[in-house]
Amino acid sequence: MLLLATSSLFLPSPSKLHRYLNPSSSSSHLIPFSSSLSKIITPLHSHTPKLQPSPLFCSSSPSLQQQSLSFSQMQNDSLLYSRAYWVTESIIAWNIDIVENGFCSLLASKDASFTISDNQIQGEDVKIKLQEDRAGLPAKVVEKFPHIRGYKAFKLPPDSDVKSLLKSQLAVAVYDSDEKCRNCTGLQLPGVLDELFSYNGPLGAIYSDEAVSLSLWAPTAQAVNAHIYKYPSGDDSIEVVCLEEEDGVWRTKGPKSWEGCYYVYEVCVYHPSTLRVEKCYANDPYARGLSADGRRTFLINIDSDELKPDGWDNLADEKPVLHSFSDISIYEMHIRDFSANDLSVEPEFRGGYLAFTLLDSAGVLHLKKLSSAGITHVHLLPTFQFAGISDTNYLIDTLVLESFPPDSDQQQALITAIKDLDGFNWGYNPVLWGVPKGSYASNPNGPYRTTEFRKMVQALNHIGLRVVLDVVYNHLQGSGPFDEHSVLDKIVPGYYLRRNANGFIEHSTCMNNTASEHFMVERLIVDDLVHWAVNYKVDGFRFDLMGHIMKSTMVKAKDALLSLTKQNDGVDGSSIYIYGEGWDFGEVAKNGRGINASQFNLSQTGIGSFNDRIRDAVLGGSPFGHPLQQGFATGLLLQPNGHDHGTQKNMESMLATSKDHIQIGMAANLRDFMLTNSDGKEVKGSEILTHDGSPVAYASSPVETINYVSAHDNETLFDIVSLKTPMDITVADRCRINHLATSIIALSQGIPFFHAGDEILRSKSLDRDSYNSGDWFNRLDFTYNSNNWGVGLPPQEKNEKNWPLIKPRLADPSFRPQKDDILAAVENFLNLMRIRYSSPLFRLRTANAIQQRVRFLNTGPSWVRGVIAMSIEDGHEGFPGLPQLDPIYSSIVVVVNASPKGVSFVCPSLQSRSFELHPIQAMSSDDLVRSSTYEAPSGCFLVPQRTTAVFVEPRKN
Repeated sequence: MLLLATSSLFLPSPSKLHRYLNPSSSSSHLIPFSSSLSKIITPLHSHTPKLQPSPLFCSSSPSLQQQSLSFSQMQNDSLLYSRAYWVTESIIAWNIDIVENGFCSLLASKDASFTISDNQIQGEDVKIKLQEDRAGLPAKVVEKFPHIRGYKAFKLPPDSDVKSLLKSQLAVAVYDSDEKCRNCTGLQLPGVLDELFSYNGPLGAIYSDEAVSLSLWAPTAQAVNAHIYKYPSGDDSIEVVCLEEEDGVWRTKGPKSWEGCYYVYEVCVYHPSTLRVEKCYANDPYARGLSADGRRTFLINIDSDELKPDGWDNLADEKPVLHSFSDISIYEMHIRDFSANDLSVEPEFRGGYLAFTLLDSAGVLHLKKLSSAGITHVHLLPTFQFAGISDTNYLIDTLVLESFPPDSDQQQALITAIKDLDGFNWGYNPVLWGVPKGSYASNPNGPYRTTEFRKMVQALNHIGLRVVLDVVYNHLQGSGPFDEHSVLDKIVPGYYLRRNANGFIEHSTCMNNTASEHFMVERLIVDDLVHWAVNYKVDGFRFDLMGHIMKSTMVKAKDALLSLTKQNDGVDGSSIYIYGEGWDFGEVAKNGRGINASQFNLSQTGIGSFNDRIRDAVLGGSPFGHPLQQGFATGLLLQPNGHDHGTQKNMESMLATSKDHIQIGMAANLRDFMLTNSDGKEVKGSEILTHDGSPVAYASSPVETINYVSAHDNETLFDIVSLKTPMDITVADRCRINHLATSIIALSQGIPFFHAGDEILRSKSLDRDSYNSGDWFNRLDFTYNSNNWGVGLPPQEKNEKNWPLIKPRLADPSFRPQKDDILAAVENFLNLMRIRYSSPLFRLRTANAIQQRVRFLNTGPSWVRGVIAMSIEDGHEGFPGLPQLDPIYSSIVVVVNASPKGVSFVCPSLQSRSFELHPIQAMSSDDLVRSSTYEAPSGCFLVPQRTTAVFVEPRKN
């Protein structure tokens, strides 16, 4: 398969491959291995200018690592650390003891010239004696900074010039009675900055008929200049403008001719990571446009009519109908995956925003099928400006890759060699949150990102799909004064990023955790969400690692979005849904930095969080456990795979527990939902416990639960099924298990979430983390010819320890689904969605409605193993007092049979009823599901192996 532009593939050793693919040829012309990389990689955006060195990457002093670390030889606490906290205008907190007759002082040096010698700090401009406050820290300080509870409070004199001091290098020191320094440390400033400089006025570039104004929040900066450029790269600035400060905000006003130009801020500021006053060059945190690779901020008036597609202002009235958040179903997709390998897409549109506007492409035709069946929202993986790939778009020619065996390690070696050059990355490494990613645009410079993103949203809305953006506010790619991807930490060093007790940046999210507990961080997050909602008319937000964000921030964000109206803002904020990953770990765990947006804390907010309990119970184990650990759908007890799951009794208990977890998940994981557990006891959902003793259920409303079994993280659904099931079952059986797992999600209360490709048996060749595995391992084929199984061993970095398990599976041709299998999977998935949307009983809107109407029938210690039976009752003669919701069906019964054998399940309470197989299943091409039956005299449901059957009771006329 030849694509427009290619990055050539290579092995570390030239003896393995002596040829490169020529990217400029219309055929697979080969050139010598010795060719330089610059000659063999051709950009898709041929008009993108060659990037020149930018002042964005320059600095005035070497990094801390290059300096002599003489401080560390002085004493345990030194200026390398920031162990004290300036928490209010008058209070500094420090966990330190003062010797008798000793004292504590605050020192400041505007030019950062502190030195330590002979137990003295030298070089200060100001030295202020502090007074210990025996009353301790005020309650409001402890509430904001719970991790410093118990620190001592030191008070400044009331006449201290605090605002001026905050622009200097700062230290606090403890002296003994001989005035010798016994301990010293730097300070963390977010508390005092929030108290003195919290600001709600304009930030970024503001446009009027006559002028362009710039505003930057930088209260610790000593000076700020704006370098104005005519072009996106190269050339000297056409103007350098000095901004003026008022209360921490730096401003300037320029001519209207600035619009369409580019700029970079030069910020002179003390940086705690280097102990120097640095000259930092950074983009505007409120940037709405960028040059390629974020070298410069683009001055774009996003309200200009010239940037709006035809009909853009009317889009709010053309959105797909959404009556309730309970009606949502989500399909998660990566922009590049969607079209990078779609030959029905024009080459210049592949992998980008405009691919969604081609109504007859294979991908868009597939999305139309999903939409017509009931899918309501497309969740797009990160679309903001992120690091890890160039904004110049590269696509690869796969001829060489296709020549290797399905279990070869050659494909992954080739892909790994170019992984940072090939244009593919999930995008969870944010640089600037408020600008669309340049690599998905036809031109990363100028206004194209904005116009093409809008066209994508409009096109998706017009085929019946609302758009969710994946937002990553919990961390940033860059930090410090030198990192090319650092922005916020160059402008107000030490403020935007959460730091530990020693003053170093927390990295529990993998990199540079942000601190939404700080006022201006929270403001930036909320402003950014409103920007995307208003200016790009997106319909929802998925929060990456939402548990690392404060609950108060999430609630403010929800309220800000809810306040948007068509009349005032051009969008209906009441229809914008937010959800995210409520994992509770790292420094924020157990509310360590304040009440965080974890699963248990979000109850009663209406904010959704992913339900990992149902995922793990259906599939078995967890993403962090042994890959062969089986679950309810993958053969636990009923079809063992040879992995040691313990004794027979232990496996029986595990299966029963998995059933309990799935059942409460199917009831929207409601904490107060009552059901009979596997021991025969009536319990609440919150009384069912996970392996570590945590409650399974945490939600108070069905819209607070996102049920799923697969997502972009970890193996695809088909891959994990192929790992966990026995080697000797057929591919047809694996396909049925894939469908059965999906059916549990599709027919549950709460909001169902599907990974793109679940419905076409998508494989990533058993890659457990394909974030940087290139187009090759992440391919989607909407022509249904291939599911991408067996394209080589997955990349070594994340998968090597499982290669012994993976290799024999990839080598076995019987594991590979055929086109008929994929077509059957598509039909089965579409039928599931049609069934979900055939009755409002599958989408109950309140916890009370679910408690009243949903029952689980196969419960207690004598349950039929491998079977879940759920009934949903509507108002009818047998259930007086229930309001009627469904005009067609009075009752529904869902029977999930995960067993490898057919089962008969008898429910005496459902004898003599009028149940019949749902008409959609009765007309299905799936012979097994069509053979499912109900026997009225006995109340017996007969369901074939690995099948989910839906029975309905039509209303009597």
